[in-house]
Amino acid sequence: MKIDLSDEVILVTGGSEGIGAGIAKCCADCGARVAVLARDQRELQDVVDEIESDGGSAMLVVADVTDETEMKTAIEQVVEHFGKLTGLVANAGTNGTWTPIDEMSPEEWRSTIDVNLTGTYLAIHFSVPFMRHAGRGGIVIMSSINGTRTFSNEGASAYASSKAGQYALGKMLALELAPSNIRVNVVCPGAITSGIHAKTERDDLEKIETPVEYPEGDIPLTRGEYGKPHQVAELTAFLLSGCSGHITGSPVWIDGGQSLIV
Repeated sequence: MKIDLSDEVILVTGGSEGIGAGIAKCCADCGARVAVLARDQRELQDVVDEIESDGGSAMLVVADVTDETEMKTAIEQVVEHFGKLTGLVANAGTNGTWTPIDEMSPEEWRSTIDVNLTGTYLAIHFSVPFMRHAGRGGIVIMSSINGTRTFSNEGASAYASSKAGQYALGKMLALELAPSNIRVNVVCPGAITSGIHAKTERDDLEKIETPVEYPEGDIPLTRGEYGKPHQVAELTAFLLSGCSGHITGSPVWIDGGQSLIV
């Protein structure tokens, strides 16, 4: 079995680093024309340059996923450049602030929900009309084990809520969009090597954390070693391809068994 995306135009939000960059490169390796979207043009250019140096086709789009006008314009630019849009990976996300609920400010709550959940909505909202026009589409929403299987990260209430919302949105839209031949699936990673962990703000968690020790690590398959972006990328490429043509509304946990014990 070979994953063939040669007839696809795929937009990857949050595509400048980590999982998103890995997905963009993997999809391009499978033949897709790829648009990578994020706020940092320099980092996006590095991803595009790498794809093109490997013989792929890519463009960068600078936009904030929480900004309605910017997202509408960005997706129109992708279609104008490539002629269509058949795939979307709603990957842009933030861990936000992890802190006790009575110390989390309304702004900290809103900023996490805005990026993770509203950003996903806006990307899908503006992409679906072009997929309908193309007669088909594939959407992958990047959720998490948090809020779907795991609820033990005390202080991550905004993050887990946003990820649970993405999970529910994916299932709702899978049914709604099936008559338009648009498939929607949800990927739920566990701990993956990425810069997002260093960006997480953690405040006063010692007040609410439950002490738990895992002598051999909390990822059974790898004895605690984090997963790799390319593993999530390969799963995502599969879900966007014809190899998964009868799969929709399905969550897939990719965590080395982490969510089974934490």
